Amino acid sequence: MIRTDDGLARGRSGVLGRRAFLRTAALGAAAMALPTRLIADPYAPLVPRRAARPVRIRGQVRAAAGGVGGVAVSDGLDVVGTAGDGSFELVSTADRPFLQLSIPAGYEIPLNPTGTACFYQPIRPNAEGEMEAVFKLERMSQPDERHAFLLLADPQTQNEQEVEWLHEETVPDVKGVVAGLGDGEVFGIACGDIMYNNLEHFPGYERAVRAMNVPFFQVVGNHDMDFEARTDEDSAATFSRHFGPRYYSFDRGAVHYVVLDDVFWHGSDYIGYLDHDQLTWLANDLARVEPGRTVFVALHIPVMGSRHARDESAEPESSLAVMNREALYRLLEPCEAHVLAGHTHELEHLFEGGVHEHVCGAVCGSWWSGPICPDGAPKGYTVYEVDGTQVSWRYKSAGRGFEHQIRVYPHGADPKAPDEIVANVWDWDPEWSVVWYEDGDRVGEMARRIGLDPQSVELHTGRDLPLRREWVEPVPTGHLFYAPASRAASEIRVEATDRFGHVYSAIVPPAETAAGAGR
Repeated sequence: MIRTDDGLARGRSGVLGRRAFLRTAALGAAAMALPTRLIADPYAPLVPRRAARPVRIRGQVRAAAGGVGGVAVSDGLDVVGTAGDGSFELVSTADRPFLQLSIPAGYEIPLNPTGTACFYQPIRPNAEGEMEAVFKLERMSQPDERHAFLLLADPQTQNEQEVEWLHEETVPDVKGVVAGLGDGEVFGIACGDIMYNNLEHFPGYERAVRAMNVPFFQVVGNHDMDFEARTDEDSAATFSRHFGPRYYSFDRGAVHYVVLDDVFWHGSDYIGYLDHDQLTWLANDLARVEPGRTVFVALHIPVMGSRHARDESAEPESSLAVMNREALYRLLEPCEAHVLAGHTHELEHLFEGGVHEHVCGAVCGSWWSGPICPDGAPKGYTVYEVDGTQVSWRYKSAGRGFEHQIRVYPHGADPKAPDEIVANVWDWDPEWSVVWYEDGDRVGEMARRIGLDPQSVELHTGRDLPLRREWVEPVPTGHLFYAPASRAASEIRVEATDRFGHVYSAIVPPAETAAGAGR
């Protein structure tokens, strides 16, 4: 998520040592000025770069039938397309870390031995400043216009026990979902905070990817960074050794996918921010995408989010939103754009800047301390299905079927609304409807209000709760629904219908039932 219990960026062990503290304090005064400078001009590099040694890269993208034309190849700044025979030439510089291609539609996702996507090569020129590079692709046996992907946000494993829980809970759940999706193309996106500061557990995640047996793309999160780094570029060194570039793109069917790194490390802490190089690269990447095309952008920190509004603050904290988000909105204007995010361990859908933002619940819930996130949503992930340009999605609660999309509470579960029943509809967006029935008769629409989920209050309130993460607290959420249902009714049922026509229902338990028994 965002921070540890005391708000400090922690070292690998989870403890900010004395030496690290002193270094942080020394950097603090300068670092405090950085966000303002960054936000003022997001396209300007923070410090003018020295001219790096030029590197001329020549290469080819090829498949069994020969060269593959029209494929985007990039050094993370400039983007070129391959000629009809698959050849390309790119003049880069020695300080660019990777040469990468945008995997084209209709071709298999190349894999590392760990099962993660492999679409990159380190830029390593010879003594003459030249480099040869070949990317090999394999044509798919069937079209990928119909495909699915899994969005896993915040697995956030900190130790061997939590890695074991990831393998015991999440891996079999994902395998079951993938089996149910049939024989079509399926891939995964780990949407940041794969680790919880202890980056030595990345191999545990990679073993999970191998076990799930679907290709995975990775997003860097604020807990996936090297906190000893002095610059943002260096903060992703360990992440990049395992997974390659911090930002990149690929195509599946008619959809263009982009992964960005919006966690900007400025030496002592981080903010949500897209740096100059990413915005330059993204402009070059999207210049090759037809206007009106569906584009998914995966990043870790929500572009906007509504936490600040729910907390009755005027503006979002710099660690909870992308401070230069208008630059991203402008680049995405020609597209049918969806943004995928994690970070906050809660679910919400937002519509800002012409973009539909999906904030996904956490795989680890409340940091592996129990069954739910702080907003009351079950720990889990989201499953997206794509058919041409048509996209649908459903949240998948860990250990439960897709039918589990709401939890209902009796009168009095919320002390602020003693005469009302409560329903938590965690994946709600404005296209949903939520109604209640009394003894089989439809009474009306339930009213959406900001509040605290009763089960989250029960599990997360108090100095010693939850036991593993005492600092976790329930958070105000905008997906609670209230109704003044009659206490005289023999049966009260809540029915929620999502934007795709799926109907979910739950019976309200008796009032004497504890809040934690909400269904």
